[in-house]
Amino acid sequence: MLYDSYFKNPKDVPLLLDKIREYSDKTGPVRLMEVCGTHTMAIARSGIKSILPDSVQLLSGPGCPVCVTPPNMIDTILDLSQRPGMLIASYGDLLRVPGSRPGDSLISRRAAGGRVESVYSPMDALRLAEEYPETEVVFLGVGFETTAPGTAACVLEAASRKLKNFSVLCMLKRTEPALRSLIESEDFAVSGFLCPGHVAAVIGAAGFSFLPNDYHLPGVVSGFEPGDLLYSILALTKMLAQGTPGLKNEYTRLVRQDGNHAALSLMDKALCPGPSDWRGLGHIPDSGYMLREKYAPWDAVKKFSLVPADEKTLPGCCCAQIIRGVMRPADCSLFKKVCSPDNPAGPCMVSGEGACAAAYQYG
Repeated sequence: MLYDSYFKNPKDVPLLLDKIREYSDKTGPVRLMEVCGTHTMAIARSGIKSILPDSVQLLSGPGCPVCVTPPNMIDTILDLSQRPGMLIASYGDLLRVPGSRPGDSLISRRAAGGRVESVYSPMDALRLAEEYPETEVVFLGVGFETTAPGTAACVLEAASRKLKNFSVLCMLKRTEPALRSLIESEDFAVSGFLCPGHVAAVIGAAGFSFLPNDYHLPGVVSGFEPGDLLYSILALTKMLAQGTPGLKNEYTRLVRQDGNHAALSLMDKALCPGPSDWRGLGHIPDSGYMLREKYAPWDAVKKFSLVPADEKTLPGCCCAQIIRGVMRPADCSLFKKVCSPDNPAGPCMVSGEGACAAAYQYG
């Protein structure tokens, strides 16, 4: 019914906006945060911000996996790429993210002769290891719970084939610990959350029940079409106006309450929670995934004794503040001046899910 009402009947959109305005008049200014890079781009592309009441502000949170990878980890990857006999395989966005030195990225290392390949899936990296048996192939496992099952399946497959020249540098992140850290920070000022539909499709809508239960904040698991997002914003403003924070699943056509059991089983076999460093949020216990000890031969951290250096910041780059929602891309002094998609100073301008890239492209 919601799909029919809000997706297929554009004439109903003004009525929906009237209801959002009615609720926001009761609440006063509200700040709603999306924590999914695909939401960030969908909101920018559809122009939703331009039709909302001024009292409803949308903010981008730590929902872009490339963006939250800290520069010291990028430096570690860049150093690894220079070792003899090494081939680095990664999703495309990560190739362009600079480390602590401006302009130094996997793309630039490849131009200088390093062996770096862009892949669409972890299994593509596995095939590279089979194709080049004398080469050490390292797959950069970046992402949230959305990509974790694929990375886990790849590790299990590598172990079953006994591929000794393949390993995974696991940089996977867990959403809940990051949001808890954000909410408990001193500068937190968010009224409610648009929860990521892709993550919820894996862990279940119940994975975000901590928002109302522990913090009395409303959350809505949202899909990615304009109708999804507008209805989710309506649901958030309604809960705020009525003083009844809860968790609603708007994305019922894909997301179940208890998640995807097959995907969760794969993750549990190969992965376990571990500490992780985040750009903008720092070191958070149990906020990442690491390979279980059983799969240590395919763990690049252990295989190559990788120890990231101390965290460094990029001069002038405000990605850390943008990820936390305390700054907008346009507030950064580098935005559209020094920093652009052709010359990115930080990852929020690099990634197709980054807040700066969305703001640059769609204004």
